[in-house]
Formats: sequence, C-alpha cells, structure tokens
Amino acid sequence: MDIENLMIVLGVILVSMTLHEAMHGFVSYWLGDDTAKLQGRLTLNPIKHIDPFLTILLPLILAISGGPIFGGAKPVPFNPSRLKYDEWGVALVAAVGPLTNLLIAFVVFGMFVALGMPSTGLGNSVLLTAVWVNLGFFVFNMLPIPPLDGSRVVYALAPDFVRRAMEVIEQYGLIFIFAIVILGSSLLGKLLVSLITAILHIFTIIYGVA
Repeated sequence: MDIENLMIVLGVILVSMTLHEAMHGFVSYWLGDDTAKLQGRLTLNPIKHIDPFLTILLPLILAISGGPIFGGAKPVPFNPSRLKYDEWGVALVAAVGPLTNLLIAFVVFGMFVALGMPSTGLGNSVLLTAVWVNLGFFVFNMLPIPPLDGSRVVYALAPDFVRRAMEVIEQYGLIFIFAIVILGSSLLGKLLVSLITAILHIFTIIYGVA
C-alpha cells in the first residue's frame, strides 16, 4: 500500500472514529448524563478521541497487511446510573457508535453508486475505503465481547449469570481484546470479511446494483 492510500485510510479512520465516539457522548447527554461533556468528550475534535494503538497503529497495520480494517478509540466516559431507561439506555449509548459507522458506510456506498461506481481514481479510493473501514468498525465493535459496544447491547438482554461473566471479562478490558486480535487474527479476519461482504451484498440490493 502506497503513501497516498495510507493517508486516505488514516483520514477515513479519524473521521469515522470521531463521529463514532462523539455519537456515544451526544446520546449519553441526551439520555441525561453530562459526564462526557464535563470531560471535554462531547466534541468532533479527533484529538480528544484518539487512542494511539486502536485508532492509528492497529488499523494501519491491518491496512498494510491487506486484512479487514477495524479498530477503536478512547471510550467516551458515561455514568450508567444517570441514564434514562436503565440497561436499555446503556445499550442505546453503546449501539449508536457502531450504527453511526453503518450509516456512514451506507451513505457513502450510495454516493459511490450515484457516481457510476468508478473503478479507478481518487474518488474510487476514498469512497471504497470509507465503506470498508466503516463496515469494519461496525462489525468489530458490535461483537458481543467486553468491552466492545456489542457487549453492552447483549448485557441489556442477558440473564444475570451471563452478565456476571461479562463483568469479569471486562475487568481485563483491552488486554482481552488484544489477545483476541493477536491469537485469533486469522479466524477474526475471516469472520469480519464474511460479515462485511454480506452487508455489502445487502447494500447492492437496496441500491439496485446487485
């Protein structure tokens, strides 16, 4: 991958993850918790949300290696006890980040179709990178593994014994995620590619280009 493509990937990552994290904060604030606002995280400034490894190094390494691109950012802080709707409020705050990435991918894919689905050029590179990166972020972050966003959604639905197990796993946080990425990278990559491909197929049906 050349420097131009790496810069495109990095730019898409910063925009996508900034919107992802900002939406966590905005929905949390909307549901009654101002923790993110008080800590300066209710912002579209990417510097406030960047995690050096998850936001930059991991996605770029994956891009260079040719694998599906995924990653994360510094979690936006919130106080579950201050949110409306209890566990469902927590689930909504968690889900809105990945769903933002899914929406971005859907809209950008529509732009790609509207432009005649160009096969070459800068527009092709930017649009397709934005689609793949955002779908990668959506699928990865919706995995029901603590501390990823998907686990918060499952937590609202799960019985107590499952919640207790998830709480134990979440104590180790990012260490657990790093272990999965390192030890299960091949299997994880295949899973993500399969899910991303399935979602892309749905997009082509919706936009009538299947």
